[in-house]
Amino acid sequence: MAKIYVNGDAQEVNLPLNVSELIQQNNVVQPDMVSVQVNEEFAEREDWETIQLKEGDKVDFLYFMGGGAL
Repeated sequence: MAKIYVNGDAQEVNLPLNVSELIQQNNVVQPDMVSVQVNEEFAEREDWETIQLKEGDKVDFLYFMGGGAL
C-alpha cells in the first residue's frame, strides 16, 4: 500500500496505479468534465492512462463551472 493525497485527503492505494484507474476507484462524477492535477501540474486527458502515481503524490480533481453576470 502507498499513501497519496486526493483533493487534500490521504488515501491508501495499491501501486501500480494510473490516473484513469484512480478516477474509477474514487467514483468521480462526470469524469468527462473533470480536470486533473498531479503534484500541481495539469495532466493531459490523453496521458491519464500512462501517468503512473507514486507514494506521496498529490492529485486534485477539478471541475470548472461557468457563471454569468448579475
